[in-house]
Amino acid sequence: MSKLESPCQNVEAITGTTVIIDTGCANLSSVRYAFERLLLSEGERQNLIVTDDITAIKAATRVVLPGVGTAGAAMASLHNKQLVEVIQSLTQPVLGVCLGMQLLTQISKERGATAVDCECLGIIPTSIEQLDSKGLPLPHMGWNQITPAAHPIFDGIDTGAYVYFVHSYRAPISEYTIATAKHGEAFSAAIAKDNFIGLQFHPEKSATVGAKMLKNFLAMSQSTFSQQNSNSKQQKAQS
Repeated sequence: MSKLESPCQNVEAITGTTVIIDTGCANLSSVRYAFERLLLSEGERQNLIVTDDITAIKAATRVVLPGVGTAGAAMASLHNKQLVEVIQSLTQPVLGVCLGMQLLTQISKERGATAVDCECLGIIPTSIEQLDSKGLPLPHMGWNQITPAAHPIFDGIDTGAYVYFVHSYRAPISEYTIATAKHGEAFSAAIAKDNFIGLQFHPEKSATVGAKMLKNFLAMSQSTFSQQNSNSKQQKAQS
């Protein structure tokens, strides 16, 4: 199927609430619409909420952290909304998208108007630096292929699948990398630690492939990662 075709609408019933955090620095409408296209019933759509309300975020079944712009501006907005410690304390599945992924890391070199590096949420132990495109255009903008690892967000996603990127900064490849891509240098197209997942690309702009990832996320709950951790421990014990 072409990467430009419409995403599949067939999904199982989605349970629980999905909160998209109103970070004050994101294109919330495109992210919300991408999820709405996967929600078949009015009840499911009513359980998709865009808010910066702390109580609603803590009570959500799953949480989306979107973002565009610079890390400095985004973190300032999260501090102003008193959301930093809230996000850090979440135990349900959390999906950071594009800048939202970068905010999950420890520090970003994307300073914006400031003279110092930006301290991020510190959830995933890696850092953000400018992408070494080796002469290719920056920002890295357009369709590119990813190589995903085994992770629930990539269930049904093949190696070489195309997704849509718009970025100039990246996370390096590390033990927290769950997908790679290459634009000049190889970099982390996705990272994860425990219940936190970050996608450098835009799943909401990635047609069928992106819709499948969002569908996978909508199927997640707190038990998803409890089971994953249990399986990992069993595999280590058998090795």
